[in-house]
Formats: sequence, C-alpha cells, structure tokens
Amino acid sequence: MEKQDNNTREQVKPEIKTQDKTEIKPKKDPRDRLYKPKGRPLIMGSSPHSLTNDNVRKIMWSVCLALLPTTVMSVIFFGFKALLLIGSSILAAMLTEFVITRIRGKHDTLDDGSAFLTGLLLALTLPPSFSVGGTVIGAVFAIAVGKQIFGGLGCNIFNPALLGRAFLQASFPVKMTTWVLPRYADLHAYTGASSTDALTGATPLGLFKYEHILSDIKPLFFGNIGGSLGETSALALLAGGLFLLIMRHADWRIPVGFLGSVFILGGIFWLTDQQAYPSPIFHIFSGGLILGAFFMATDMVTSPITPKGTWIYSIGAGIILVIIRLFGGLPEGVMYSILLMNGLTPLINRYTRPQFFGEARA
Repeated sequence: MEKQDNNTREQVKPEIKTQDKTEIKPKKDPRDRLYKPKGRPLIMGSSPHSLTNDNVRKIMWSVCLALLPTTVMSVIFFGFKALLLIGSSILAAMLTEFVITRIRGKHDTLDDGSAFLTGLLLALTLPPSFSVGGTVIGAVFAIAVGKQIFGGLGCNIFNPALLGRAFLQASFPVKMTTWVLPRYADLHAYTGASSTDALTGATPLGLFKYEHILSDIKPLFFGNIGGSLGETSALALLAGGLFLLIMRHADWRIPVGFLGSVFILGGIFWLTDQQAYPSPIFHIFSGGLILGAFFMATDMVTSPITPKGTWIYSIGAGIILVIIRLFGGLPEGVMYSILLMNGLTPLINRYTRPQFFGEARA
C-alpha cells in the first residue's frame, strides 16, 4: 500500500519488482516544474513597473546639480548681476508655486525641486542686462501659466521655463535682445577683428547674421562670450549634460538627434556656400543649442515617451532651428524649435506607441 506524507506533495510508492528485476521509479509531480522564486516573493501590481530608485525629487535636484558649472561660469563672467537675476528668478518661481498650491488646496511641492529648476533655467536663458523686475514677471508666468494652469507637474504641455522666456520675448523685445559682453572678453579672439566700436553687446549668432562676422570656435567652447547667462561656456554645459546621461536622467536620443540634425543640415548648407552659411561646428557651440538640447528638450513631461518618437521630436527640433537661424528674422531659434515640438508631442506619442499584444492593425 502507498504511504502518504502530509508535509509533502510527493507520494511514496513501494518498489515493484518485475521478472527482470528492474525498478520502476515513481512519477514526478508536474507541479514541481512550475517557477518557484528563491527567497523573493512574487509581487503583482498595476503599471508602471519601476525598476530603479529614481523619483521626481531625485531627478530634479540632479538636473540642478548638473547646471551648477554653468551657473558658476555665468557668475564669474557677468558678476553680481548674474547672481541677482538667478536668485530672483528662483525665489519668484518657488513663491509662486507655494501660493498656487495653497490656493488649489494641494500639498506643497517645493521639496521636489521642479520650481527651483524652472527658475534656474529661466534665468540662464536671459541676457545679463535684463531687469530684476522683468525676471520676476517671467518666473511668475512660467509657474502660473506654464505649469500650474495645466494641473501642476506632469500635466503641462510646454516647457515652463521656455514658455516664460517666450512671454518675456513678446513683452520686452528690446531688453531681451540687448546683450553685454563678459568683463573678461577678448574681443580680438571673440570676433577675429581689431575694431570693436560696433561689436559691444553682440552675440556670435547676431554678429554673423547681421554683420557677417564669424567668431572663433575657441571662445565659444570655453565661454567668455556675449549671450544669455547659460551661453557662457559650452564646456560647462557639456559636462553637466554628460552627467545627466550617465545618471540616465535624460534620454540620450534627444540631444544626439537634436545636435546631430543641426550638424548635418547646417553642414549641408555650409558645403554649398561657405561664405553665406556658418560651419556646423559654429552652429553647435553658438547660442543656446547645447543648453536646450541637454536641459530643456529632454524634459520628461514635454518630450515623447517612445524611442521612435524621441527621434522624430529631436530631429524635427533641429530642422526647425536651422531654418530659423539661416532664413528667419531672428539669429536664434532654440526656444521656438523646442516649444513647437512640445506642442506636437501628444501626436507623436499617439502615432509611435508600440502595438498591443493581439491588437489588430487598422
């Protein structure tokens, strides 16, 4: 007779001897083939399934840390005025965030760093000569209209800092296009010319577009040039951007697609006429392209979530930027290229999403 063990599922069978004296082994229970986690419980839950320890607070403050080299360089080149603009923008953004969340009856979100980052990014897009009052107005608009009016972080369509800058560009066009050179600027290396009477306050992009003067690449790479606070040093921006890519807080496809499309398309025009169009290297290191490619276009809320969508988004922004720089009325177009592609992000997500398992094609 068989003996049943209450503690196991196995049944012990007596050995059956046949005429040729061979043993018949007992059959194995098929349930033993099922997966059994070794020391780890199988947790089941709804998506999204996060496999990292990253959260909004960690990512936002990491981006702020990545912008520290650029912030330091802006203060070195433009002095106390740069520090005043950055501080007032951050303070106004955080105060606006606090007031609106209280009015809406929501919990305070100042500790997540999103308002701090918005104020910092907005300040880095402003000219050093801009007024403190205008900076405060832009920061209030960026948080109130660019972020909170849509429902707060994660619901906004456009990048709040860029939307705040666009508002200031429309409201104060003269002040937003009045530039000053850094106090340590080497004008001869900056412009390649000895006369500086008509060059005070010009940016490299403005010099080329309106004066057909091409600046040297070296000052563009190391900084000490005219432009916004965040255009002071391409080297500092690249260091911060590389940190974000290593920490995986930014999708590498976006800066690669953005910078690559500008380099390729700008290079095509340059090869056709090297006197009329700047070199692709000049396109990369001039203006706010690196700042926008690594720190604004990579915004997780306003950029696509699919790999194919990120390529469409970044390449489209690069094409728009080159068209504005070469054929538009303005020397720079990073802000407009990113905002335009922000508006197309919902459509890009819709038409590039992966097909569901078992879903029939339309």
